[in-house]
Amino acid sequence: MGLLEQCEELFKTSNLYEVLGVVKEASDSEIRRGYYKVSLQVHPDRAPGDELATTKFQVLGKAYAVLADKDQRAVYDEQGIVDEESDTLDQDRNWEEHWRRLFPKITLQDILDFEKQYKGSDEEIEDLKRQYLQHEGDMDLIMESALCCTNEDEPRVKDILQKAIDAEEVPAYKAFTHESAKKKNTRKRKADKERKEAEEMQKEMGLNSEDSLVAMIQQRQKSKEKGFNSLIADLEAKYCKKPAAGKKGKKK
Repeated sequence: MGLLEQCEELFKTSNLYEVLGVVKEASDSEIRRGYYKVSLQVHPDRAPGDELATTKFQVLGKAYAVLADKDQRAVYDEQGIVDEESDTLDQDRNWEEHWRRLFPKITLQDILDFEKQYKGSDEEIEDLKRQYLQHEGDMDLIMESALCCTNEDEPRVKDILQKAIDAEEVPAYKAFTHESAKKKNTRKRKADKERKEAEEMQKEMGLNSEDSLVAMIQQRQKSKEKGFNSLIADLEAKYCKKPAAGKKGKKK
């Protein structure tokens, strides 16, 4: 499966710009920041219940690699194709090293500070409006793609989007304005199940700290459970497997 097909399957879009959460006219620095932000969301430590998190992170890195390369980006923009055999997407490329070259060593405090500053910011509001448009008001997909959000954030997210609708900044998609109670309850049950599983895991690990995130990362750092070498790393790519080779794919 080629990169564009993988993006469609994993991120519900074959548009590389949408995968990184940026517009086609984005500058190099904006594309880099888009990669940084989405990395937070798909890193396996941030999505322990997502069996595809590792693959998502890998595909995200490949999408960034294409748009960060001047020649590859030009070909993609003009022809809508990705050269799967280019050096940019070399199947033997070490994506962990690629990540480390792009970003400095990230501390746990950096992660917590980012989340604190991001929530409620103009940047978050713009991101939510973009995700609302991309997913045409589907709250299941919006909550899955919203950065730094949990089920408890849903009322806040809905309020932000409703204000955008009222201000005519985004259209009033029926999927959002007339979402069924059954769909809402299904999403809530799924979130409750995931929360309970997380709580059970914390109990098994003997975590009693008020800041369970800090405690969990520290615990995993000490034990190096399942090969985790640096779980300060909500932002560090420690799970990238070698990407599978593919052929050129056309943009949908």
